[in-house]
Amino acid sequence: MTATARTAPRPQPVPEPAGLPAPLPEPAREELRLETVLGALSDPLRLFIVRKLLLEREAFDHPCGWFGIDRPKSSLTHHFKALREAGLIRQRQYGLERRSHVRADDLDARFPGLLDLVAAWAPQDPDFPPQSRKAGTRTS
Repeated sequence: MTATARTAPRPQPVPEPAGLPAPLPEPAREELRLETVLGALSDPLRLFIVRKLLLEREAFDHPCGWFGIDRPKSSLTHHFKALREAGLIRQRQYGLERRSHVRADDLDARFPGLLDLVAAWAPQDPDFPPQSRKAGTRTS
């Protein structure tokens, strides 16, 4: 582990509130496969998404816009779908938006220590991924 790697424990999961919409289709806990999970995490943007959900969450579910990633919506939809189908995140439909959270209990049960490795990861480029500018800010 490098000197910049995170060594503190991950925050505790936010409890699931009552009255949530049903989750979108996802593999059951016993169907989670390590090669599928690692394949989904092999993309740095998806690894960033899972890490951010683990370490910086503010609520139970987060919409795609919360991540501030400067990518086309279709690209983000693809990445979130890959994470959901691999079993890393759970998504729920709230009207026109989908919100996500990490399936920490399921992943910890199937692959102990995996999410701690994700939490400890840091991209080599400190500006990864490109973040969208906040409204009203200037670039020059």
